[in-house]
Amino acid sequence: MERRSLFMIRHAKSSWKNPLQSDYERPLNDRGEADAPMMGERLKKLGILPDLIISSTAKRAAQTAKKIANAVGYDINDIKWYEKLYHCIPAVFEEVLYEVNDNVKTVFIVAHNPGITQFVNELSPSFHTDNMPTCGIVGAEFELNAWNEFSRADKRVILFEYPKKNI
Repeated sequence: MERRSLFMIRHAKSSWKNPLQSDYERPLNDRGEADAPMMGERLKKLGILPDLIISSTAKRAAQTAKKIANAVGYDINDIKWYEKLYHCIPAVFEEVLYEVNDNVKTVFIVAHNPGITQFVNELSPSFHTDNMPTCGIVGAEFELNAWNEFSRADKRVILFEYPKKNI
């Protein structure tokens, strides 16, 4: 058994400036542009660095993933993109994790509400949030031999960070 960790990241604050724009195409707003690299820096200071970043292909999630990747020193060309993470149900996160190479120890997933809040609330009975804040991060640790054992692993939530925490 090997210790592994998963960090679920909700995309940063998005812009509603253009009412004709599709939800999928909505970009980050100014606050989101600032929060994403700041949260990446926070992870880096905590010594939390990804072996793999996976992201929804929606514009605001992709922008968030790239900004966090840059902040933690992860090559943005190595981000894995999944369209099915756009407004998905919690089971889709597990499907994506089952495909992760077993050499990978730390995974970041950038995605959306409401699925991300539902998913993090299923990680451990000792953790609950009513709403995952924009650019919020929930991290969990667990022991397993292969990522396809994720659903059976005992998970312990070790981190809940968001931009307005400790302000």
